[in-house]
Amino acid sequence: MKQESHPEPSTQVCPFSGHNPSLSAEKKAAAGFVAVNYIDCKPHYQERFECLFCTRARAIDRLEGFIGMHVLKCHKEGEPYLVVSYWKDEASFNAWVGSPEFLEGHKRGFEDLPEAKRRGEEPP
Repeated sequence: MKQESHPEPSTQVCPFSGHNPSLSAEKKAAAGFVAVNYIDCKPHYQERFECLFCTRARAIDRLEGFIGMHVLKCHKEGEPYLVVSYWKDEASFNAWVGSPEFLEGHKRGFEDLPEAKRRGEEPP
């Protein structure tokens, strides 16, 4: 029987921010909506991607209905990262996607795209 490698939430402290990203079972149980985003990331950009999340703006934390999130890295090369966010309800998640905080939270990653192009690199 082939054993598959699945991503697991980190229970360790982020080496960049010193933050422990784990969520309690009670917080997860309070979530009425869970969003899972699959993020493909080129190998040369993985360290930067992880750093961006560990040192994130935390703009999402200010929004009503946000419970918490995990960024999961698959142990199998070439597989996407999973960004799992927990929300009170779907309306809270939709409010995040259309908010100024969404743009603030993604600004540094968005800025990396034209920078890579300017340097003649493959976009992340």
